[in-house]
This record gives sequence, structure tokens and C-alpha cells, in this order.
Amino acid sequence: MASQTPFQSQIYRSLPEIERADAIVDRITKAIALGLLKVGERLPPEAALSEMFGVGGQTLREALGELRERGIVETRRGRSGGTFVVNQPRTQTDTMRDWFLSTSISEIRDLGDEHSAIAATTVRLACERAEAHDFDRLQELARALVLATTPESRAPADSRFHIELAVSAQSPRLTAAEIRLQEETVQQLWTPFAVGFDPEQATAEHLELVRAVAQDQPEKAQKLVLEHIRRNIFHLIDTKLTLGYAQSIQDGQ
Repeated sequence: MASQTPFQSQIYRSLPEIERADAIVDRITKAIALGLLKVGERLPPEAALSEMFGVGGQTLREALGELRERGIVETRRGRSGGTFVVNQPRTQTDTMRDWFLSTSISEIRDLGDEHSAIAATTVRLACERAEAHDFDRLQELARALVLATTPESRAPADSRFHIELAVSAQSPRLTAAEIRLQEETVQQLWTPFAVGFDPEQATAEHLELVRAVAQDQPEKAQKLVLEHIRRNIFHLIDTKLTLGYAQSIQDGQ
């Protein structure tokens, strides 16, 4: 089998032993939500997917069938056929609201602490290891955020930038950690009821961060990324407090 890209090695890695069809659905859905798979992109052939996931053909077909029922992918026949991503997964507003109400401020702050540690190391290594073509790609991904017009499209644009930055640091472990952290927070940042989060400001911060990495300024890059994450965490906490206040009023009526 041909060598895999860094994204493919994360998306299509072998699955746990239980509920493998559900695990495939979850893995591919999250990859689309994070911008690792784009609308219009064709998935690898079924034989290759079975091998990469380490499952039989029946398990894979069951998972693809579930993704088709959800309207996330479609399978086309013919010479140019295959299974294609056709829609972003819908943001589950109730799930997001429950996350804010059930997650404590200290837990949100702890997420920020972990993300800060990962990101600070990532940008330092990116300054050392990123190649010239990485900078153009990162600028393109940074601008994609401000061009996105819905929460469903802003979340993957935001996460894809940060994941690609980790890829440029040439550390598979940091990339895997960044993907996990984006899974935990990016949809919450851009959920429709999290008002006041400005895509233009986030884009400007992303572009400034790319410039610092491209100019090999690790201290500046670390300062910028830590400020960026701190703003994100404050926004999550503000959203939680707003929702909690609204819930308390509703419960008191």
C-alpha cells in the first residue's frame, strides 16, 4: 500500500476491537468536522479503507451505509466513481449546550493549559522545521476562516489551520495531540449561540502567527499562540456563564 499522508495516518489508523462500524463513522465524521476531509473529496477505495482501518468489507460497508443515511457521503458508480464527502456534519446544538452546562470552568481552563503547552512547543518546532511551501499553505488556510460564512464551515477552517501548523512542526505526536484538542473545543467555539466570536480577528491572529513562524521568531510565535488560545478559552468560559445564567432564569420560572 502507498505511504500515507500525516492526515491519513490519523484518520484511517486501525480501530479498537469493539463497535468498529460505529468507530469508522465517528472517525470520518470528526475528520470532516475538523477540515481534514473536505466536501467534494473522495475517500480511498473500499479495499484500501478496509486495510487501513483493519476491518472486513462488511463492517466497512455498514459504516459507509450509515454515513450515506446521514447525508454526509454519497457513493457514485462508474469510472470516476467512488465514495465522496458531500456535506459537513450538522452541528448538534443540544449536544454543544449540554457540554457548556456540564463542563466546569476549571475543566475549560485545564483544556486551555494543555493546549497552551502543546501549541507553544508546536510553534517553536515549526520555526525550526517548517519548509517554504508550508508558509503559503498556512496563509491560505488562515484566510479560509474569514471566507467561511457559517459556524459549520468556520469550525473546520479554524481547526485545519492549527492542525496544519502542527504538521509543519514535523511531529506526529504533536499533530495527534492537536487533533484531539481541536475535537474537544473547536465546534464549541463556533457554535451558533456562542455569539461575539469574530472570524476577522481570529484570521488576523492566524496570519500574524504565520509571519512569526516564517521569520523564525520562536519567542514571538509562542507569545502570539498563547494569547490566541487564552482568548479562545475566555470565550468558552463567557459562553458557559451566559448559558448558565439563562438556564438559571429558566429553571426559576
